[in-house]
Amino acid sequence: MCCVSRVAIVTGAGAGLGRAEALALAASGASIVANDVAGTDVVDEIEAAGGKALLIKGDVGERKTADALVAAALEHFGGLHVLVNNAGVLRDRMLFSMSDEEWDTVIRVHLRGHFLLSRNATAHWRRQSKADGKPVYARIVNTASEAFLFGSAGQPNYAAAKAGIAALTVATARGCARYGVRANAICPRARTAMTQGTFGDAPEGPDPLSVGHVAPFAAFLASPEADQINGQVFVVHGGKVGLVRPPALERTWDLAELSGMPGYFSGRDQMFASQELL
Repeated sequence: MCCVSRVAIVTGAGAGLGRAEALALAASGASIVANDVAGTDVVDEIEAAGGKALLIKGDVGERKTADALVAAALEHFGGLHVLVNNAGVLRDRMLFSMSDEEWDTVIRVHLRGHFLLSRNATAHWRRQSKADGKPVYARIVNTASEAFLFGSAGQPNYAAAKAGIAALTVATARGCARYGVRANAICPRARTAMTQGTFGDAPEGPDPLSVGHVAPFAAFLASPEADQINGQVFVVHGGKVGLVRPPALERTWDLAELSGMPGYFSGRDQMFASQELL
């Protein structure tokens, strides 16, 4: 699971899962460009252990932060090989009560944040691949959530953002594989500040929802051993990894067969409306 001489950007590295991922990558030999909106001692911890790290503060939803992170990797450490998009926020509320700001903030930090850094990183890797005349070593590990699978009722903004991240991951994998990019997403079940309302306090003794069970798999996806894994979404928790099956068409009907069914409208704009057909 070696990542020696490689350079990794980890967003949201100040605490929780991002911090654990930064430490896991540093332990495998990677130099870390850590990002958080506030200060963090993760850089000091990595350097105290003999590793190399640099902190870049900023909001990942802002273009200047993405530019600064990629520039820091290239200028300070001489390259970029791994991008771990982890930073996020919550603004939980039922859909009918949600404000514009609560929707926009979550979409901006999660989905736009993933886009900005992925766009900047893949643009660099594409240029490098074309200049070298061969694929480069490039890994993206995105952070989705099972909320996108189950439609978390009190988190329509978060669920939509995470669904977008899963789709962005697959599109990135398909569009950039030729340049050497491997993009995958994890849906972590982990006890962090963001999930405290969901999972509550940690139990006494070993915690099956510890971020320590998730970070090693993120480090694995960043490693050479994961070269054949691309465009996949995984659920990770408690030492277990589950592969999410891609969406598939479950059943089809001929429109003519449905003309007598409730909820079917005939006419110029034919559509399904009944809950039974959703």
